[in-house]
Amino acid sequence: MHSLIRLVALITALAVGLIQPAFSQNRGISLIRDAEVENIIRDYSTPIFNAAGLDADSVSIHLVQDPRLNAFVAGGQRMFLNTGLLIQAQTPEQVQGVIAHEAGHISGGHLARLQDELRNAELKSILSMIIGTAAGLAARDGRVAGAIISGGSQAAFADLLKYSRTQESSADAAGLKYLDATGTSARGLREFFELLQLEMRVTGGREHPYLSSHPLTNERITTVESHLAFSRYANTPTPPELARKHAMMRAKLIGFLEPLPNTLKAYPPSDNSIPARYARAIGFYQQSDLNRAIPLIDGLIADEPENPYFYELKGQMLLENGRVQESLAPYQRMVDLAPGKPLLRSALAKAQVETGDPALLEDALSNLLVATRSEPTLAGSWRLLTVVYGRLGMQGELALSQAEFNLLSGDPKAAQALGNRALDILATGSPAWIRAQDIISESERQLKDR
Repeated sequence: MHSLIRLVALITALAVGLIQPAFSQNRGISLIRDAEVENIIRDYSTPIFNAAGLDADSVSIHLVQDPRLNAFVAGGQRMFLNTGLLIQAQTPEQVQGVIAHEAGHISGGHLARLQDELRNAELKSILSMIIGTAAGLAARDGRVAGAIISGGSQAAFADLLKYSRTQESSADAAGLKYLDATGTSARGLREFFELLQLEMRVTGGREHPYLSSHPLTNERITTVESHLAFSRYANTPTPPELARKHAMMRAKLIGFLEPLPNTLKAYPPSDNSIPARYARAIGFYQQSDLNRAIPLIDGLIADEPENPYFYELKGQMLLENGRVQESLAPYQRMVDLAPGKPLLRSALAKAQVETGDPALLEDALSNLLVATRSEPTLAGSWRLLTVVYGRLGMQGELALSQAEFNLLSGDPKAAQALGNRALDILATGSPAWIRAQDIISESERQLKDR
């Protein structure tokens, strides 16, 4: 029952759409990790979360590699932003408007309330809702949902959709309040709804006023326009630093995610701006054309010698093209400039390990310990730690890091076995020994819940 509830919550809580170490991806939903992009999104979101009464550090933001214009919340305080949204958004305010809306869902406890609504429905109806809602949103046609749920409870489905529409309207209202509280113009949210409306026309999507989990987009635009008419912040200009960061984020995403011809069309050689050169450098690197990529990134470093992400890109270019030793200097400079970024620490450690130089193992270990303490869910860092501990002959720590990795990777049985092995080797009562006990307990809990 709980897994069904989580699935429906994810489907119906879609917020706005109908429905490697510079950029690294996880399996499954295709989540992207990138320190620079994540930092920019945090700059956008933190003031909004504060205005919403949320602990910004407690809200996790995930980047989904998906070209569609969408964002959603699921699983408590987890926010998901599609790369399509970040690329298509022309201004920071457009992204901030979406984030403010999503914060409205979180602060309003909408997912928890949705689960209460679902508990009141019969299992048969829930199954019908899952299939019907998913199919209807995917087809952008409420008639599809209506046909599929014909064997279930029409009334229950209608109540669910009504409830969802109410939540969406509530999140819109809350989001507008948060934008005003941060001195941010809501015009970005209006522009986003207009983008969404245009996308629906292009794709042939149709909204149905009854079989829809969201208010009609026209209605939402009208609501925002009414707010703008009275908001003192309606015409607030975009802060130059945010505009610069937004341009860099879009350039990076386009460079990594679009084919090179598309990147060169968006950022032709005649465009000598920093974002354009950044996008082209990434695009050429993606094609393994370092003869063109390296001069571009070297030029960017010369222009902005304090930008850690330019050094990150150069290090990545060199490392992934077999020039491991050369990658160390830019990676080290990157960490010197941004020592608190776990993803960057892990990238440097990877290069240090791949040199095969035993003299660098202690430094790699230090970087990985900083990374995992700052962000314990970095599975790649735990995997690297197993390599380092193995080469250093630290068998207890090796077993423990293997247990951590398997727990994060969804293999509690292996995590339990490795945790017990770590207990047998590590000093009784040490922090590592205590952590091994915690992993065993968590593994046992997960195995029981299966």
